[in-house]
Amino acid sequence: MSEAVERDVMEYDVLIVGGGPAGLACAVRLKQVRPELTVCVLEKASTIGAHSLSGAVLEPAPLDALLPDWRKQPPGVCVPAKRDEFSLLTRTGRIRLPTPPQQHNEGNFIVSLGLLMPQIAAQAEQLGVDVFPGFAAAKPLFNEDGSVAGVQIGDMGIEKSGEIGPNYAPGPEVRARVTVLAEGCRGSVSKQLIQRYQLDANCDPQTYGLGFKELWQLPEGRVEPGLIQHSVGWPLDSKTYGGSFLYHLDNNRVYVGYVVGLDYRDPRLKPFEAFQQFKHHPSIKALLEGGEIVAAGARTIAAGGWQSLPKLEMPGALLIGDAAGTLNVAKIKGIHQAIRCGMLAAEHLAENECGTAGFDARFRASEGGLELKSVRNIKPGFKRGLWFAMINGAIETLTGGRTPWTLRNTAAYAETQRLDEFDSPDRGWVDRTLAPRDRLASVFFANNSHEENQPIHLKVRDPNLCVTRCAQEYGNPCQNFCPANVYEMVDDGAGGKRLQINSANCVHCKACDIKDPYQIIDWTTPEGGSGPIYQSL
Repeated sequence: MSEAVERDVMEYDVLIVGGGPAGLACAVRLKQVRPELTVCVLEKASTIGAHSLSGAVLEPAPLDALLPDWRKQPPGVCVPAKRDEFSLLTRTGRIRLPTPPQQHNEGNFIVSLGLLMPQIAAQAEQLGVDVFPGFAAAKPLFNEDGSVAGVQIGDMGIEKSGEIGPNYAPGPEVRARVTVLAEGCRGSVSKQLIQRYQLDANCDPQTYGLGFKELWQLPEGRVEPGLIQHSVGWPLDSKTYGGSFLYHLDNNRVYVGYVVGLDYRDPRLKPFEAFQQFKHHPSIKALLEGGEIVAAGARTIAAGGWQSLPKLEMPGALLIGDAAGTLNVAKIKGIHQAIRCGMLAAEHLAENECGTAGFDARFRASEGGLELKSVRNIKPGFKRGLWFAMINGAIETLTGGRTPWTLRNTAAYAETQRLDEFDSPDRGWVDRTLAPRDRLASVFFANNSHEENQPIHLKVRDPNLCVTRCAQEYGNPCQNFCPANVYEMVDDGAGGKRLQINSANCVHCKACDIKDPYQIIDWTTPEGGSGPIYQSL
């Protein structure tokens, strides 16, 4: 297709890419302090909240500061936290442990992020923000001086062949004095700009976790509304980072979730299967059996914390929220940090006439930045095993993070061992009966919507590598780490194999972009509005 396409141009003072907690908080705060500024929020999902997925226990103070009246009309899922439990799971047992101080949840709320976001978006629109769901930012735009000028929206109506279809509509350019990247974890435009401006030159590689979440409707009497349960241990081995959550809601509902650190070493490990195995632990299966799964989803989280924060400013643009990696892994919370970061970015832009210089230092010295610094050694401690991590976490907690050292993070993909270098342990995994029975069934519960005839948005730069070196060295781990059965090695009809990409299954978790050992997979945005439509997650 020719690049000489005439495109509409939309112009704003501030363009925000991403309609999650960071982006919407930034938009609302901008209009609160500088109502004359023109502000636009672009969101790739079909509706605000459709791609929003988090545990989600909300620490409410930042939201209280942004929207003091939000509790008068809370989202559809909003249950006050009542009690915390923390356990170590063995193959058949559960050992109660003291709850880490960072995971005490008195005063917090279990919420649905997907239901909270539309309410914040409505407040933004009342203040005069233009909120556009279904508009996916395809690539950044630049001014002549090299600064970021905005983004180009992805074209609609391109055929799978790459040819223009009958319903073709070129994506407009959205230009602004400043662009705020709030795309969430491993955002595609953020990734390009981090590379272009070398924003990660002076920090550790970002590290990630792959999170799964399901909503279950259970028989009467099993749920204790407000109970928050976390566990470590089985079904993972002691050298693999991961853990679970059970968040008890009202109306006999429960959120069931699991996170696997993508810095795991075993090329044969299947994170989706680990989650399903967790559900078959005797103590968990007893809770879920006879219940019904309502919704499911998966997404990655940026877990590197303080030492993996890239520089948050560049000429003409800022990184905020999970696009920057502001999640607090020790607390297992990111929403309050995203809102803090978004509000701070708004105040910085308002005070500096949309100038970006100084924001990086301002965030690092802020309450959000100092919170990350105080827990900087807890997550990387797990690289030395569960027992070291628990002792290290206790030391970090007792000292308030004032230990004189900083443990380092490494890139997730670099940790994957070759088949001949790693003996996969016996994990004691069991036959399972609870839904979903496989990854395709889980995709069904994600309510996915992708136009089958659009181009494949998962770009593999060298597919031949998949059938040669990757097959021999790693056993094609994309078939294992993808939670949606997107990648399959199938017969090529000539006695060999070829890579088949089932792009319509993609739930936009971006694990492939992160964990591929050769770093030849690029996750790009499909047509705006494509992807999961999460319900009450």
